[in-house]
Amino acid sequence: MGGGMEVHKNKWIEEWNAGRENLEFNFRWTRRSLAVVGLFGLAVPILVYKGIVRDFHMQDEDAGRPYRKFL
Repeated sequence: MGGGMEVHKNKWIEEWNAGRENLEFNFRWTRRSLAVVGLFGLAVPILVYKGIVRDFHMQDEDAGRPYRKFL
């Protein structure tokens, strides 16, 4: 039914896929990778948390109640 539908492989896509499949074997910790992990693994979540807590505290202040405790 579906004969004669050969796939033409793209060299660049195959190379990219091979790199993704073997990423854990080729990964090295560098200054840049540590900076990216620090930024998106620590700084961004902390800033999001601080922003959420600040928003709740502003709501509490507007409603005239004491601040809620987090963590």
